[in-house]
Amino acid sequence: MKAVLEKKENNKVFFNFELEAKAFEGAIQKAYLKNRSRFNIPGFRKGKVPRKIIEMNYGEGIFYEDAINILLPDAYEEAITELDLEPVDTPDIDIEEIEKGQPVLVKVEVDVKPEFKLGDYKSIELEKIEYNVTDEMIEHELKHVQDANARLLDASDREVKEGDIVTIDFEGFVDGEQFPGGTAEGYELTIGSNMFIPGFEEQLIGNKKDEQVEVNVKFPEEYHEETLAGKEAMFKVTIHDIKEKELPELDDEFAKDVSEFDTLEEYKNDIREKLEKEMKNQEEIETENRVIEKALEISEVDIPNGMVETQLDNEIRQFDYRLRTQGLDLEKYLELTGSKIEDLREQLKPAASNRVKVDLLLEAIVKEENIEVTEEDIDEELIKLSEQYGAEDKEEFIADMKKGDLEFIKTGIANGKAVKLLVENAKFN
Repeated sequence: MKAVLEKKENNKVFFNFELEAKAFEGAIQKAYLKNRSRFNIPGFRKGKVPRKIIEMNYGEGIFYEDAINILLPDAYEEAITELDLEPVDTPDIDIEEIEKGQPVLVKVEVDVKPEFKLGDYKSIELEKIEYNVTDEMIEHELKHVQDANARLLDASDREVKEGDIVTIDFEGFVDGEQFPGGTAEGYELTIGSNMFIPGFEEQLIGNKKDEQVEVNVKFPEEYHEETLAGKEAMFKVTIHDIKEKELPELDDEFAKDVSEFDTLEEYKNDIREKLEKEMKNQEEIETENRVIEKALEISEVDIPNGMVETQLDNEIRQFDYRLRTQGLDLEKYLELTGSKIEDLREQLKPAASNRVKVDLLLEAIVKEENIEVTEEDIDEELIKLSEQYGAEDKEEFIADMKKGDLEFIKTGIANGKAVKLLVENAKFN
């Protein structure tokens, strides 16, 4: 087969190729054999009607479309291989006039992977990112653990105060009418948590158990439910229970109860080490992101819309997967948020576009630097994956992974090396 490149405009190419007459005839025969049982013609048993008779009754081209669909996939792949093209989207295919016994001319228009013009990625200068663990951070972490281990004591013999946990029933009204989602029974609310509309929790302070309280508030102008945004509302609240937290003392006994350490000082040191590790990890991630961002700024690339749309499809699938892990799915999410799939795609489009740019950048650096992925690299990555997924038999996990396509893993390793190269060559002030 001979494929001919007609022209290239930016990232769009136009080319043509022919389906040979002999191959087309063979495909027509295959299409006939596959579909002949669909035709009922008087005088012939179903499935036994000769091809010529079907063509006389339904037209000579009755099997042409199926025949072309049989040939096209392999012929298209052969053409793009011959022309050394990397399509990034579904092609637009036009079939010229078909004549029996003649080759079929196929014209194709498709977006291809763009050329990425790298800037001077080895001379990037950035301000150094540095995070330090403070005593306040350690105290905050201790406070969180202390709060989680607090005892709840009955305080129904006094009035509600800041920090109490109250159990309430409430009914919400706007313009004298109850509104959806504004009613609950047996709801536990921590006073001062700011979980409710501003002003709601404060108006419960000073009231006692079994009292009914009228709470008047105003929904924020930017409230997520548009029908309530900026509206005045009144809640009828009944207080059923009041509890207060009794925090444990921050001493050695506390450290023994909540950790593996014998003293509070040892526990604090452990918290500091863990926070320092987290800060270091955050520094590395932010440094990598900023170096990549800078490398993109000094480079040039024109991304075909098809690449962004393909990435968007991936983003939507990943979003749906994350929802399912939380007991939802995409359809239910759109229903609950009152949005459409088009709205979600528009929301995710900037991230998808940036993801495509980053992938192209790293791919270009990998090619420019002749970065290679070794078997040792792959083994190390598979060991990490086996640990990440909690594989009981790591060797079996790795063996199974090696039976499949490792291209995705190889790409990830190569891209990781490219990012490391960017960071190592950057100058930090």
